[in-house]
Amino acid sequence: MDIIVQQKLNADKKMLDYLKENSYWYKDLNRDSDNYMKYVKAMKDKYHLKITDKINNAIDNIDIISSVLNALK
Repeated sequence: MDIIVQQKLNADKKMLDYLKENSYWYKDLNRDSDNYMKYVKAMKDKYHLKITDKINNAIDNIDIISSVLNALK
């Protein structure tokens, strides 16, 4: 595995956890460091770290807060 890819993986705990849970990525990352972007995309899909996921979570939180405030009226 490329040193730069190893450093990127070690910099983020979630990336390491995902790699431990899905060890088949070792083979893909060892073969070609270009697979790193596919790995990051798969990790973000699993842990819901995409921008759209964050926006949906914020909207859900706003809905919960507004419903609590309406219940208090």
